[in-house]
Amino acid sequence: MFKIQTLNKISTVGLSLLPLDNYESASEISHPDAILVRSFKMHDMEMPESLLTIGRAGAGVNNIPVDKCSEKGIVVFNTPGANANAVKELVLASLFLSSRDIVGGIAWAKTLIGEGGEVPKLVEKGKSSFVGPEISGKTLGIIGLGAIGRLVANAAESLGMKVIGFDPYISVDAAWGLSQYVKKAKGFEHLFSQSDYVSLHIPLTDETKGLIDKSKFKMMKDGVRIMNFARGGLIHEADLIEALDSGKVSRLVTDFPNENMLKHEKIIGIPHLGASTPESESNCAVMAVNQVREYLENGNIKNSVNFPEAEMPRNGSCRLCIVNQNIPKMVGQITTVLANEDINIEEMLNRHHQGLAYNIIDVDQSVTEDQITKIKSIEGVIRVRAIQSE
Repeated sequence: MFKIQTLNKISTVGLSLLPLDNYESASEISHPDAILVRSFKMHDMEMPESLLTIGRAGAGVNNIPVDKCSEKGIVVFNTPGANANAVKELVLASLFLSSRDIVGGIAWAKTLIGEGGEVPKLVEKGKSSFVGPEISGKTLGIIGLGAIGRLVANAAESLGMKVIGFDPYISVDAAWGLSQYVKKAKGFEHLFSQSDYVSLHIPLTDETKGLIDKSKFKMMKDGVRIMNFARGGLIHEADLIEALDSGKVSRLVTDFPNENMLKHEKIIGIPHLGASTPESESNCAVMAVNQVREYLENGNIKNSVNFPEAEMPRNGSCRLCIVNQNIPKMVGQITTVLANEDINIEEMLNRHHQGLAYNIIDVDQSVTEDQITKIKSIEGVIRVRAIQSE
């Protein structure tokens, strides 16, 4: 029986995928095998020794102590792409919000309450203050062509926009999914100099923090409109305010406003609604649950933020899942222990990522606790788990 602790309300669509005869899930569970989480901040949590994996129902993992998990051999999953359509739709809405002063117009119209029969005349008289351009025929520059950026690019192109994208790390799958009419930018300057609108779809890392700064604003067209539904720290705030005040940037729509941004008349601050749809929450929960189940039941890893991708069909009486430091001679020491115990290896997979190695080893017989202890005693081994075939 696997025990799953839920630290947030997880969609019942996802939880329904946990078979009742083999899984127990609740918010109050001691010694869990896995944790399912959305936004709960886990940095001050004591990680139980029983914990094998954490499934984040969403893309960002800033609320999870990933480094601490890696040290303990805990696999952290996220759900990239599960909320992509929800974010895409909000980005499309922001294109219109940034062009036509819809927000300002609605707020102004509310001030006419009490004018009675004069409202229609006042509306006609005042509407010219909220004029803005159409997006059709304009150029949208997209930085980051992953799950969300790709959907935004294709949708914008279908709305009649010219689309240019930049992503030096684009995957083969993402490239296949792009419309043939989306043009490839040679670099930031090429993209910014062509774009009437810019949409950000990249993760926040040490390399990307403050990426959009004074030097990047200088490359942009005057009056550019920017959408940020990726992460707040991507834009250098002081440089942004300067660009807005000078007119270089005519509007920013962001899902990550702070107080200074909310005060600025040219910034539309949305309260982090990118993935706030019931469909998105269900999709993320389903994906997180499936990934956690696959790891618990078969030891396979897909969409982990701290472990390598590792998937292998079951082949043998028992599957050993071994986490170790990625240092020389580890595989040799592990296989030597198995050979000394007269355990034959049917199939083996070894993958590594950022100092960690993960081994899936299918063997021809059950493995005892004493044999597992011998593998654990190898210096550099972090965790050993045996999954017996039914």
